[in-house]
Amino acid sequence: MSDLKKMYSQIVADEFPETLKISLGEHEICYKKRTWNMDGEIRGLRYGENPDQPAALYAMESGKLALGNKKWRSAKSGISSMLTEKQMIQAGKHPGKTNLTDVDNAANILQYLTKKPAATILKHNNPCGTAWQSSLEEAMHKAFWADRIAAFGGAVVVNRALDKATAELISSQYFEVVAAPSFEEGAVDILKARKNLRIMELPQLGRLEEYCGIPFLDIKSLMDGGLILQQSFVNRIRTAQDFIPATAMDKEGKSYATRTASPEEVEDLLFAWAVEAGVTSNSVIFVKDGTTVGIGTGEQDRVGCVELTVHKAYTKFADSIIYHRHQKSLYEWQLLALKDKKAKEELDEVMAETAEKKGGLIGTRMVSDGFFPFRDGVDTAAAQGISAIAQPGGSLRDFEVIEACNEKNIAMLFTGQRSFKH
Repeated sequence: MSDLKKMYSQIVADEFPETLKISLGEHEICYKKRTWNMDGEIRGLRYGENPDQPAALYAMESGKLALGNKKWRSAKSGISSMLTEKQMIQAGKHPGKTNLTDVDNAANILQYLTKKPAATILKHNNPCGTAWQSSLEEAMHKAFWADRIAAFGGAVVVNRALDKATAELISSQYFEVVAAPSFEEGAVDILKARKNLRIMELPQLGRLEEYCGIPFLDIKSLMDGGLILQQSFVNRIRTAQDFIPATAMDKEGKSYATRTASPEEVEDLLFAWAVEAGVTSNSVIFVKDGTTVGIGTGEQDRVGCVELTVHKAYTKFADSIIYHRHQKSLYEWQLLALKDKKAKEELDEVMAETAEKKGGLIGTRMVSDGFFPFRDGVDTAAAQGISAIAQPGGSLRDFEVIEACNEKNIAMLFTGQRSFKH
């Protein structure tokens, strides 16, 4: 067993070249391989997605992309790709590919959440919990309790200077990475108590508004060696005015529309759509008061994704109650309840409370990265007491979806934009 554990801490040598050049017609972009001098040793990435996959990180060094009449991100746009030895305050077990891509996707989300202190916890390149609040400490607290279970071993990324109170919260749990634009005095000392924690100071995380609306070249590699190039996703829903009223017409020419969303509902839908930019499709997100309540990712059907997210919310809600009372997970308590009568009675009470409060979903707002092809997804969410929905619109059955909303007095807005992320 000890030998097997070693593969997760070893650094895998790579044979990738020092430079990489991409020619797009007459334009050329040059990249430089990133390595770090650590303890007198030159190191690149620890390994790729798995310990037996060599990997290399490249940062854009020069060149300018000019496709169409758009402004594209340039060599000065690096965040995680430009990580330096100085910014790697503590290397822990040394960063690998997944650590940096988690930080990168967190920045992808946080670029749309700059007006408030925000914290997001990433795991497997998807957010576990995200919150924006009046203080960073509150945002971190709510992001963690949005999904305590999934947050274990995740990457914490924030958009404000990390203070001592927030550092205490982070240090009290197990995380792999913490990244912030800067650290207030004493915060790093608290975090360093976790010897394997990778601590990164990335100043650009405090200037993410500069990235909004500027795409980058998104390259997808195919298993046959081919490539697909696309413009990266750019969120067009950044103010209340960017939403489109949800209206539709049936085959007989009858018009349908939902009630107007309240300012509070719109604010939550804006927040949720920002988080959606970093979630693997097919997905839905439930949020309330600037905090994610349930995030469903990577499902093949829309209603199934809603069902999964509801199930996750119920599980996290019950787990939170048990953990606050006994410092045990829901799963640990369920095992105890198999042989302990009092534990079983308390578990039954907790599950009854969870069902009564619908896993904290009552009054939440939901976003969907794709349109609802049928009303079943909305009906499933409506049964949990949601109050508002944002979704792309454009289904042949939009009128049926609107009708489902009206039966439960749910407001709905269209984004006019799909947010798939494969």
